[in-house]
Amino acid sequence: MKKDKYYIPKKLLWLDLEMTGLDPEKDVILEVAVEITDLDFKTLDTYEAIVRQPQTKVVDRMNKNPFWAEFSENRDEFLKKISTAKTPSEVEKDLIEITEKHFGSEAAILSGNSIHSDRLFISKHWPEFNLKLHYRMLDVSSFKLIMQSKYKIFFEKNEAHRAFDDVQASIAELQHYLEYFKEN
Repeated sequence: MKKDKYYIPKKLLWLDLEMTGLDPEKDVILEVAVEITDLDFKTLDTYEAIVRQPQTKVVDRMNKNPFWAEFSENRDEFLKKISTAKTPSEVEKDLIEITEKHFGSEAAILSGNSIHSDRLFISKHWPEFNLKLHYRMLDVSSFKLIMQSKYKIFFEKNEAHRAFDDVQASIAELQHYLEYFKEN
């Protein structure tokens, strides 16, 4: 797996996870979405899955997390689907397959909003998939900090808190910021 520091990617692996909380040691992954794009943000492939988890563990963690209290309709939707979803190992296998399909022996650049948190969960729960990822990441929230602080440029996004919607929002947000530099 090539992870050289001079690697120039031709594609990006956009990813978002929904979890029971933010602690990879205690919390679990509930949903994942991936979108592979070229550097012009043209979609090349997508993948999304709800991840099967023990329902009692999920309910207990979700009930302790104030985030899920705000989104009870999402929580109920997850709970209905979670017992018949793919297992974590099946989802990891799928993620490896889509990554190998598009990146071959190159390490994929993980992209998204606050992607460091997602990477911690990937490292803990999907270590084989983690090996397919480059150590560098494209974090849109870094752009957000500069654009809001220095240029007073804001991006309003829908707070759907579903993995695929969040991936789409991350791509749109980065496009929004890059458009500012094209115009100025």
